[in-house]
Amino acid sequence: MYVKELQLINFRNYKNLNIKLSENINVFVGNNAQGKTNILESLYYCSLAKSHRTNKDRELIKWGEKEAYIKAYVARQRLDKKIELKIFDKGKKGININSIKITKLADFIGTLNTVIFSPEDLAIVKGSPLNRRRFVDIELCKLSKKYFYNLVQYKKVLNERNAAIKKINKSKLNSEILDIYDKQLGYFGSEIIQKRLKYIKNLNSMGSCIHEEITSGKEKILFKYITAIKDFDDIENNLLELLLKNRKKDIDNNVTSIGPHRDDFLIEINGIDTRVFGSQGQQRTAVLTIKFASLELIKKITNDYPVLLLDDVLSELDIDRQKYVLNSIKNVQTLITCTGIVEIKKHLNDTSKLFNVENGTITEMEY
Repeated sequence: MYVKELQLINFRNYKNLNIKLSENINVFVGNNAQGKTNILESLYYCSLAKSHRTNKDRELIKWGEKEAYIKAYVARQRLDKKIELKIFDKGKKGININSIKITKLADFIGTLNTVIFSPEDLAIVKGSPLNRRRFVDIELCKLSKKYFYNLVQYKKVLNERNAAIKKINKSKLNSEILDIYDKQLGYFGSEIIQKRLKYIKNLNSMGSCIHEEITSGKEKILFKYITAIKDFDDIENNLLELLLKNRKKDIDNNVTSIGPHRDDFLIEINGIDTRVFGSQGQQRTAVLTIKFASLELIKKITNDYPVLLLDDVLSELDIDRQKYVLNSIKNVQTLITCTGIVEIKKHLNDTSKLFNVENGTITEMEY
């Protein structure tokens, strides 16, 4: 899978851009705040119909304009795709694949898979459980329409249960009304947890080899799923029991305290919690491992590599880790943003492309 051509109209600081990409390495070089990251953001948006930088689509539209447009031609093993997205200033969006309107997000996700690695991804290791849950959920949604459906349904029921809890607290209604919500949360929640457990298992399988290679065998990484569930052979009934057990506490606190929306995963390096005790170098290496393991997992399940987006991360890595990254992307379409190309230049070949980015204008360069 790779993107052959990208067109942007009124997207961020691009008035009208049309570039053809190499299926190998594409390097976007320029000073900060020139629009390099916007290119990567547009492709990420083509994969999930959301930005990795903002929750407000309006911010993606060029200042003073009412709508933005993204078009990407994607080469795939079976059938090439033309992805078109329109972003309107009222917060709505329109999606077309091969000129056919898409009304369900589940039918869109997976058309173009991307893996992005940016300095902000340190939050996966250093940040709150929300960052780690969001990462796992996004990766699983790329791979399974059923997971996406179950996650949407779970969040819907969770919101309804929380609203019911507040009504019970306010008007002293009978708490048995929560039985209906608990049953639905038990079903959808168990489906989510099962898939997450399997994903963490696969992450360990792929990640352990990658991490040992990056660290020359000096470090071993381990991912552990953290949940209140104790019986993994009967997750649904265990979750139902916990919801009932915590019902009074939930009503007192006006919120549902148990379920996959509260779960987390732990990252250990050589048996030590990386979030709390890991050095910054170890934390960066853990993120690198997670991203490249994700790359391989998508390839294993879909039989096609996703597009790799490296947003100004090489400067954050030491020489050994830079070498690992640059030696690992030979068969993957990669878009790299940077302010200099000294280390990258030796890894470019006749199929690579180098672009200069300056104030929303992109020109192809010789190297």
